[in-house]
Amino acid sequence: QVHLVESGGGLVQAGGSLRLSCAASGSSFRLSAIDWYRQAPGKQRELVASITSNRGTNYADSVKGRFTISRDNVKNTVYLQMNSLKPEDTAVYYCRAPIPPTGYWGQGTQVTVSS
Repeated sequence: QVHLVESGGGLVQAGGSLRLSCAASGSSFRLSAIDWYRQAPGKQRELVASITSNRGTNYADSVKGRFTISRDNVKNTVYLQMNSLKPEDTAVYYCRAPIPPTGYWGQGTQVTVSS
């Protein structure tokens, strides 16, 4: 079992930066990919970035070149560095461990980008 806790959200002006953290407990973390999702009001939850256990990464087109996902397996933490933030990045950001059968989600952290 894996327990995930996100932190680092907040209010930032457009063009600013934030770094989100996803702290995990559980022995499966090091073997698991970790995904960052976001959900804006009235919209479906969307995949933003992923990192594999071997540190392979993948990004949504909307954040490529602006967001960077990384992991520290000693600290059991995955980070999402978000630069050049835009108002359309405003959402609740969630991390997820896609461990069968259902995966594990954190509680989310709010990111608000003002114009």
